[in-house]
Amino acid sequence: MKDNKADILVITPHPDDAEFGSSGTVAKLTRQGKKVVYVVVTNGEKGTDDRNVKPEDLVKIREREQLTAADLLGVKEVVFLGYPDQEIDDTPELRKDIVRQIRIFKPKIIISSDPYRRYFWHRDHRIVGQVVLDAVFPYARDLWSYPDLLEEGLKPHKVKEAWLWAPDEKDINFRSDITDTFDLKVKALKCHESQIKNSIIPELEKWLCTRAQDSAQGESFKLAEAFHRVDIWW
Repeated sequence: MKDNKADILVITPHPDDAEFGSSGTVAKLTRQGKKVVYVVVTNGEKGTDDRNVKPEDLVKIREREQLTAADLLGVKEVVFLGYPDQEIDDTPELRKDIVRQIRIFKPKIIISSDPYRRYFWHRDHRIVGQVVLDAVFPYARDLWSYPDLLEEGLKPHKVKEAWLWAPDEKDINFRSDITDTFDLKVKALKCHESQIKNSIIPELEKWLCTRAQDSAQGESFKLAEAFHRVDIWW
C-alpha cells in the first residue's frame, strides 16, 4: 500500500470549520515542514440561506473553497467523506470511516472539534468530535476492532495527541502561537466565499483578532488559537 503517512490529521465537521478552529496553527506546522492532511466529514450542502443555490451545487462550491483554503495553508491532501450536513450521528459506519483515515495516514496528532463544549454547539461539531475521540481510542489502536480493515492492509495505529478546538474556557490547556500566521488564517477563511460575504469581512477580522488576543492572554506571544490537548499514553 502507498505510504500516505502524515504528521497531523485535521478532522473537520464542515468545510470552513478547520479554518475557524485551527488554521493559524496548521499554517505554522506546515511552515515547520510537517505534513498536514484534512478530512472533511460533511458536504456542507445546507450552508446557505440563498434559495437560488441548489444543495448539489453548493457541495461543489464548498469543495472548491476548501481545497483553495487548504492549499493556501500548505495542507497536502483533503479527503471528503461526503456525509449530509446537519445529519451526523454517532454510527458504526462513521466511526469506521474515521478509523480508516487514521490508519491510512498514521498521524501523531489529530486536531478536531471539542465535543464537550457546553450548551449551544452545532450538533455535527459535537458528534464528530466524539466520534473522532472514540476512533482514536480504542478502535484505531486495537488489532481486532475492524478485521476487514486489516484485509485492506490498514494496520492499527496509536495516535499520540488530540488537540480539540473551541473548548470551554475552563478546558483550555494549550495555546498555540499564531502571531506570524494570523494573516494566513484570515486569508484562508476568505476562501470560503459562499459562507463569508464581503460585507462582513471587516467585522470578522476584528472578531478573529480579538479572539486570538484573548486566547493569548498570559503568554509571551500576542495571538493564539486555544485548544484542549490530550496526551494519549494508553
